[in-house]
Amino acid sequence: MNPLADKRADLAGPGIGNYAELEKILPQDYSSLLNPKDTQKAIFAAKNYIEENLCKELNLMMVTVPLIVDVDSGVNDYLDRDGSRTPIQFHISNDRDVHPIDAQVVQAATKWKRVALQRFGMQQGEGLCTDMRAVRKDYFLDHDHSAYVDQWDWERAITPDQRSLDFLKLIVNGIWKVLTGAEKHVQEAFPQLKDPRYLNLPEQLTFLHAEEILDLYPDLPRKQRETAILQKYPAVFIIGIGWTLADGYPHEMRAADYDDWVTETHSPEGRTMHGLNGDILVWNPVTRRRHELSSMGIRVNAETLRQQLTLTNQLDFLKYPYHQAIVNHEIPLSIGGGIGQSRTLMTLLRKAHLGEVSATVWPKVLKEMCAKKNIHVIE
Repeated sequence: MNPLADKRADLAGPGIGNYAELEKILPQDYSSLLNPKDTQKAIFAAKNYIEENLCKELNLMMVTVPLIVDVDSGVNDYLDRDGSRTPIQFHISNDRDVHPIDAQVVQAATKWKRVALQRFGMQQGEGLCTDMRAVRKDYFLDHDHSAYVDQWDWERAITPDQRSLDFLKLIVNGIWKVLTGAEKHVQEAFPQLKDPRYLNLPEQLTFLHAEEILDLYPDLPRKQRETAILQKYPAVFIIGIGWTLADGYPHEMRAADYDDWVTETHSPEGRTMHGLNGDILVWNPVTRRRHELSSMGIRVNAETLRQQLTLTNQLDFLKYPYHQAIVNHEIPLSIGGGIGQSRTLMTLLRKAHLGEVSATVWPKVLKEMCAKKNIHVIE
């Protein structure tokens, strides 16, 4: 396959793609460092630490979050701009269809959170954090993608002058401090997690623009570029995900109506770049693969929302109440993101599969494959 076809296929969505390939990728010599009982104890030790310290570090408070939303609100997250990942939708007949509701299961709480900042009276510098659950039915179910999604979805109100790369990096470093602290916390409680085969997370994240990574590996598709850069830097924050790069492709497809990926920024060397968003990725020493922990960014304002919807031919979205609220400056400017709970727990507890820390559905072929490799998923 030629490099351009590889890159096009790489944008089609997450996941490995087939179980014959996954069979080769799952570890051959795996043994969990924690038994099932201690795994559950460690899960909640890590969850409690992260929620408490994330709120302290970013000045957030925990709030409730919906599992289902009204279709007409336009508040659900479509994850990508190409419409390939659609939410589960159902009809609530209610009152013999006199006052019905068409509802969707959330795919993420990205848009809901920004509206909620206003609803809960958050001032600039204040924010909220949620223990968010969602369903994404269009994922291929492999070792680190499931139909059931759990995230610490957070959002914080900001000032206009905080819509900058420097402020984004400040917040990302605060999150990284919490994650590295959680690793130390669970290892103090469960010393068996200190295993010489698995290095701890580095104290410092490396920040790189997607455009810089493409320069280093111009012929590689996105996932292979990430794998390559993680050999040099075991934890990176990739800036500017969604902007079309020099090879004609974005680093990854990103929806046009939440993160700002169009704003011009500059690298430390003064090169013009784009985007006020990005992802935290680490090298997972158990799976020996790239591992995404968090996606986040400064959110669109009225100007950049229109720019991004124009670029993606989605200006019809402006009919929705959520988008109108941004255009009319009725909801706060904000920064926000999602930290994958099960992904993070996989990393901290040295697990080979999401199913070891998350109770969800898996196909029989995957469960049987895992059992042969000493990977015991929760059922």
